Amino acid sequence: MSTSSDDTPQAGRIAGNRVRVLLCQHGLSVFDYRIPEGETLRPGDVVRVPLGPRQVTGVVWDPDVFAVQEVAESRLRPVSARLPVPPLPEATRKLVSWTARYYMAPAGAVLRMVLSVADALEEARTILEYRVAEPLPAGAPLTKKRLEALELLAGKQGTVRDLARAGVSESMIRTLIAAGALRAVPVAADAPIPQPEPDFARPVLSPEQAEAADALRRPVTEGRFAPLLLEGVTGSGKTEVYFEAVAEALRQTNNGMGGQVLVLLPEIALTEPWLNRFKARFGCLPTAWHSDLTQSARRRAWRAAASGEARVVVGARSALFLPYPNLKLIVVDEEHETTFKQEEGVLYHGRDVAVMRASLEGCPVILASATPALETRLNAESGKYSHVRLPDRFGGASMPAIASLDLRRTPPERGRWLCEPLHRAVAETLARGEQALLFLNRRGYAPLTLCRTCGERITCPMCSAWLVEHRLTGRLHCHHCGFAMPIPKACPKCGDTDSLVACGPGVERVAEEVERFLPEAKVAVVTSDTIYSPAKAAAFVESVETGAVNVLVGTQMLAKGYHFPNLTLVGVVDADLGLAGGDLRAAERTFQQITQVAGRAGRGEKPGRVMLQTYQPEAPVLKALVAGDIEGFYRAESAARERHGMPPFGRLAALILSGPDQGAVNDAAQALARQAPRMAGLEVLGPAPAPLALLRGRHRMRFLVKARKGLPLQAILGEWLGRVRWPSSVRVTADIDPQSFL
Repeated sequence: MSTSSDDTPQAGRIAGNRVRVLLCQHGLSVFDYRIPEGETLRPGDVVRVPLGPRQVTGVVWDPDVFAVQEVAESRLRPVSARLPVPPLPEATRKLVSWTARYYMAPAGAVLRMVLSVADALEEARTILEYRVAEPLPAGAPLTKKRLEALELLAGKQGTVRDLARAGVSESMIRTLIAAGALRAVPVAADAPIPQPEPDFARPVLSPEQAEAADALRRPVTEGRFAPLLLEGVTGSGKTEVYFEAVAEALRQTNNGMGGQVLVLLPEIALTEPWLNRFKARFGCLPTAWHSDLTQSARRRAWRAAASGEARVVVGARSALFLPYPNLKLIVVDEEHETTFKQEEGVLYHGRDVAVMRASLEGCPVILASATPALETRLNAESGKYSHVRLPDRFGGASMPAIASLDLRRTPPERGRWLCEPLHRAVAETLARGEQALLFLNRRGYAPLTLCRTCGERITCPMCSAWLVEHRLTGRLHCHHCGFAMPIPKACPKCGDTDSLVACGPGVERVAEEVERFLPEAKVAVVTSDTIYSPAKAAAFVESVETGAVNVLVGTQMLAKGYHFPNLTLVGVVDADLGLAGGDLRAAERTFQQITQVAGRAGRGEKPGRVMLQTYQPEAPVLKALVAGDIEGFYRAESAARERHGMPPFGRLAALILSGPDQGAVNDAAQALARQAPRMAGLEVLGPAPAPLALLRGRHRMRFLVKARKGLPLQAILGEWLGRVRWPSSVRVTADIDPQSFL
């Protein structure tokens, strides 16, 4: 095993008969192996090697990156096989090393994100997938439960594991296969990838758009690293503009291989509208990479990216770690989104890793947003990033007028959540044949279920969080660990019946209210519970575009990516919701979220308006929104952060200790506290129970480390952690540049 000594490896020759292999294992790093006689290996080769009694996957690594205690050559075990995939490019290997060092993660865990599809490392073959048989075989033994399972699987195709993601157990799926209710479909694992044409349908751009497109194309043509912020108001045509940079990248070649492009999107639900726009511009769909792909599609996408056949990959943050051999451009769409931060496993931020990958690849990276992160905007203002602006909507459409509704003066009626002015505005909008959107960033029916008799609040048994009522499914859900249970008929503490009451609104409750006061309304609830795949997103878009839906009630999923010309009213049900709590980015996120959702209004010829329900209209962020003072908000927020030395003017890191035994976690936290570093420019806060003190059955304590810029934060934390030993049941996780403080 080893520790990293350098995060900038050089491609080097392998000397002698030994080779250094980075193992694709979370808790392990590198081992030396013997090169089999007659075999030639080089850095980047993907290999299979023995580890104890097992065979594991690894990558031949550059010999001067990791320091290991060398053993005699006679004790080395031989490499078992070189796998039939292209070697990992040098830039990809550098990215693994940098990510591991910066985010204080095991290099093997980072490598697992690169080699994330085990099937992709094997020779081409045919994969058996399954779908519902049409018609169902006569006489098939189909019980009620089996018929319910078939309903969940309707329209889906995939392996047994793929289909299980629809909420059907693997044993049930195998039972249905045996009954003939699911039929096998052979799928070629390596079907050809369609090739986009850069000049398939060149758009007509406005003069402002054309100027912005030229600025984005220039570094692509020159083949150099260049971070660019593309800031444009909602509806300004940012996607069409950066598509011109994508087209230019596709025209680039290197050693006969066409240029590749990576586009990162924050939400899978955004993929479908984006894909349609891409196809109209380039003549075919790009290669998609996200969690909803079947096993065969993931294998095909990985191998196509690794070979260079996939010219454009669009996907979630994990697409950053695919091994592209000829990357010419990276685009991060909606770069401000918090979903780009990985909160489990390796805790990396996709936007920041994208900038580093572009630097290692020597290609441009475009960060696109109507509401850039403060860090990104300051980098642009300082000249570190190029700043490309689109200040006006395309086609002469105007920005919507924004007004606040002071709920202290016009409170909702008892049992309602919408005040009278917003009620009236929705009714008037529908009467004109237009569409309305009601935004509340809270899933389900109600965030809390309370017993009126004894005061019991129903919480998750695995987390210190309230269970959220989802009336559409008749269940209480934990949105942190996934625990779910039927809504009880009696209080679980006192046993009283008919005493449980739903407290507070979620989107389902708001939708219920709309249907009650406007029976003619055609309402759709839009959350991650209802739009959980590209197919669901496509069906939703069609329902809005055809007028089958005229009132949208949803969460942040509605805040970006959608273009509905007939949508003229946006009502924010609780503009204060994001301002609660101790998140240093609360004001910034509220500003971004409301600006984005407000941008769904008036995108066509009809003017739009936005109404914000609030109990604190005097809050600076809400005043800035109503006044349309974007620059003023960023200046004030920047000044406040700088006064307190908070990011981006300082550094933050969190250390989270967790384990099943609360006492062991507390003891480890106290031991760590006694060894806390003391130096100028560094402040250690804690230990204290994390806001979610119990998560997935593990008790949690947290340190927050605040450091001035310039201090070697990772080295300080590493030295600190190295001074303390704790039981194996306690896990210590470092979160560099944290985005969540739960």
